[in-house]
Amino acid sequence: MQIGIRFHDTKELPFEERLEEIKRQGFSCTHIALSKVPGFTANTNALTPGYAMYMRDAFRRADLDVAVLGCYLNLATPDAAALKANQDKYMAHIRFASLMGAGMVGTETGAPNADYHYDKEACHSQEALETFITNLRPVVDYAEKMGVIVAIEPVYRHIVWNPKRAREVLDRIESPNLQIIFDPVNLLWTDNFDQRQEVFEEAIDLLEKDICMIHLKDAVVEGDSVKSMACGLGDIDYNSVVKFACEKKPFIHATLEDTKPDNAVAAREFIQNIEKKYI
Repeated sequence: MQIGIRFHDTKELPFEERLEEIKRQGFSCTHIALSKVPGFTANTNALTPGYAMYMRDAFRRADLDVAVLGCYLNLATPDAAALKANQDKYMAHIRFASLMGAGMVGTETGAPNADYHYDKEACHSQEALETFITNLRPVVDYAEKMGVIVAIEPVYRHIVWNPKRAREVLDRIESPNLQIIFDPVNLLWTDNFDQRQEVFEEAIDLLEKDICMIHLKDAVVEGDSVKSMACGLGDIDYNSVVKFACEKKPFIHATLEDTKPDNAVAAREFIQNIEKKYI
């Protein structure tokens, strides 16, 4: 695996110094959302070729890959104007990624309401899934034209909440430019946390050929929710996921999440110590 980190989890420094610090900590790639870079913009009209090439060159100087360019906007909103604006922003990010050299544009899968809140009955309904597929399709069509991968991230509290729903989306859109970000913890909630290994195995079984990136974090159940944290601090056994990556996905980008500047290296080493068993 090529282990990286989310840009906005790292020490706050001027942009290019921050990239150097990421490299110094032993990471080879980053997951970056332009809206979370201080002083930068994700405004659709600002995503020019010059901006993309500046970012491309800055990452090259730091010897870092851009594993994923994040664009986490709701494609199931019932607000028609907001939906059009969100689709336009996805397409702008796709153009930007093609020039920046990002591995993919990544997104979660939304909620069927305007403020993106979790409503289990509504989010997990077939109606919500139909809406999401309909609204995702033109974004994927555009990604095909631009030669860019769009990767959806299944999340229990969103519309594509389990591996079966993810498989349905992939099969119905049927595009090589639509793939999967596999975040094991995001497939969990309080009602399936005790079955987490079965959940991970189902995801690997159903989605293996379409997984193009992995997110790594730890988690515990805390009250009526799941709390995430840096790898090595919670209850997640990553052996099956790391074994899968080593055996089936050589050199896959795998970025840490929910780290802090003072525990990021320890989280990386925790995963790499598991990896040593399978390489």
